[in-house]
Formats: sequence, structure tokens, C-alpha cells
Amino acid sequence: MMAEKKLKVLGLTGMPAFSPSVDGSLISPAAFADCSDNIAVLPGFCDVHVHFREPGFSYKETISSGSLAAARGGYTIVCTMPNLNPVPDSVEHLNQQLKIIENDAVIEVLPYGAITVGEQGEVLADLEGMAQDVVAFSDDGRGVQREEMMREAMKRAKALGKVIVAHCEDNSLLHGGYIHDGEYAKAHGHRGICSESEWRPIARDIRLCKETGCAYHVCHISTKESVELIRQAKKDGVNVTCETAPHYLVMDDSDLREDGRFKMNPPLRSREDREALIEGIKDATIDMIATDHAPHSTEEKSKGLEKSAFGIVGIETAFPILYTKLVKTGVITMDRLLELLVVNPRRRFGLSYSENDYSVWDLDREFIVDPKEFLSQGKATPFEGWKLSGVCLMTVKDGRIVYQG
Repeated sequence: MMAEKKLKVLGLTGMPAFSPSVDGSLISPAAFADCSDNIAVLPGFCDVHVHFREPGFSYKETISSGSLAAARGGYTIVCTMPNLNPVPDSVEHLNQQLKIIENDAVIEVLPYGAITVGEQGEVLADLEGMAQDVVAFSDDGRGVQREEMMREAMKRAKALGKVIVAHCEDNSLLHGGYIHDGEYAKAHGHRGICSESEWRPIARDIRLCKETGCAYHVCHISTKESVELIRQAKKDGVNVTCETAPHYLVMDDSDLREDGRFKMNPPLRSREDREALIEGIKDATIDMIATDHAPHSTEEKSKGLEKSAFGIVGIETAFPILYTKLVKTGVITMDRLLELLVVNPRRRFGLSYSENDYSVWDLDREFIVDPKEFLSQGKATPFEGWKLSGVCLMTVKDGRIVYQG
């Protein structure tokens, strides 16, 4: 009977208890009368790696569209990467982004400051000036190539109590590659990106982290060597954390198609790499899952694997993918997934959590991924046509509904 429908409120050890309320009033289960009996209220997710493209590239995404898409995905806080125009490498440039966020964001949006001026790797950005208004420092989209530059950045970030967040990519090892240097590349005549281009900079930065004592976080790891390097560094007491993304956990290069929606950086790696990432999720080597939501225009993603822009969208599908492919199949528990999406990102970056931030999900409702339904301006997803479980019914930020399905 209707009165018997209940909301399962899933909290987590070590986090404040929360009650699903809007404007101070508890949500009634009757509001979800047309849904299944498996309705769950989850703490608001936190994504520490998104690209909302504003200022500079609003034809790809805006703070408004990106934050709405995030809300639809159950996220109440996100951190935006600095590959923008202008790059937030000074207080003046950062303020342009902060003004847009203040005016247009429907959830909490926190910017990164760049490590170097223009993300060019030559001169350090104004880390001291930006520190109070940024979540951390990153040159995401580019690797810091010079060891001395990264060492000095780590020293200054440590003095400021900020994390260095690294896109690890050795440009000298890329050789014009654009997908993983694996079986698919060989079979189809594509230029590959070797795994060493990712793990070698990680090895360098771990050494520098030991030297400087800086808090260090590795973006979107994709290789088995990266997992092992970080696993050993943690055993050695190095102050390092890392993230991977949903697509690296549920796909590999055997899933590639001749379509730009399968092109991202780093690329989909081998089955062995994917299996190593799963083990890293299970044994807590990998601390969090971030989407690397990276929208582009339809034109930019319609040029095949070689010529399309790097990047896919993923913030609206992340939880359903992870719930369907990892939780329902018994690979990890729901508690572990919430640690990866809710607890660990906030803990690492010192982000607050409110009892009034949550999302409501019909975990039994199935749907087919259709990019035309995305709130993001970006539509390129390798998950198009996948059948998934878990539909977001409502997202609440600070006790206010910011998305209702």
C-alpha cells in the first residue's frame, strides 16, 4: 500500500547524519508514489574533476549548464579545472570565473588555480594570491614537464596548505598518439599513447613529494603501473592520493569504436589495466572516482578517433554506471561507492558537508542512456545506448531543490 513506501536514507560512518528535507520540511514518501519501492536518499556527491568551460569556451559548456547537469547526476559540489580563457593564474583572471560561478551555479562550484602562468609550464602562477579562493592548484590538461618547476610548485603549495593536483603526461613520450598503444591501435592502424607517458611523471612526482612533503593528488589514473606506484608510495608514507574515472573502470580498449565519443585523455587502456584499477578501488589504493566531465561541441567530437577533441561527458551517468556495473554485480558495496563519491573527495580537499545536501534515487528504475536528454551542452558519451539502473528523482543543495526529475 502507498503508506508502506519508505525512503532508505543511506548515511556513512564518520559523516553527519542527515534528514531528507526541503525548506525545513521532511520529504514525504508519497511524493514518489509512482516509483519503485527501492527509493534511496544518498549524501550529495562530490566531483573533484570537471570542466565547465567558462570563461572562454561557453559554446562547449557553461557554469549554468554544467552545474545543472551535475545536479541531475546527484552532485552537490564540484571542482572545476583551470584550462579556461583566461586561465585562472592570477587574482584578476580568477575573479572572472568566480563572478560567473556566483551568478549562475546551482550547486557549489569551486575552482582550481593554475600551477603555471597560462598552464604553459614556464613561470609559476600567483599561488599566494589565489590560495584563499581556490580548492587546490592544477595545470590539468597539461603535464608539468620540468622537474624544477614542479618541485618549486610543491614547496609553495605546501607553505600555503594546498594540494598539488597533477595531470601526469610526459609529452616526450606521446609521439602524436591519440588512443592507447594496444591491440586496437595496432589492428586499426592508429597511433598509440604508451602507458609510460602517464606512470613516469607519477614516479617523478612521488619522489618530489617525498622531498618536499607536499600534499599531492594524481588525476584520472588509467594504467596498472600507476596503481602500483601509488600503492607503494602509500605504504612508504607519502602524502599522495589519486582518482580514476568511471569509464576506466567499466571499459577498455577492446570497447573502442571509430567514433570521437570514445576518445579521451588518458585513453581507455587494456583489460589488464582496467582490472588493476578495480583492484585499486577495492584495496583503497584509489581514493575517489571523479568524472573528468569534459564537454565539447558536436563538431569537435564528430571527426573520428584521430581528429576529434579529447574528452567525454559523464557527470549525469556516473552514479548509474557505477551502481549498475560495480555495486549490483557485487564488485564493491554501496558503502564503498559512497566513500569514493562522497567522503574521500571532501576529506582530501577539506570540503564541507551539509546534512541538507543529498539526492533521491529510484535504484530499480532502468533507462537507456540517451545523450539528447542530457542537461550538459556536451553530448559525446561512450555509454550511449547502455541500459542502466538508477534514476535521480531529486537533488537538494542547502535544503533547496536544484534538480527534480
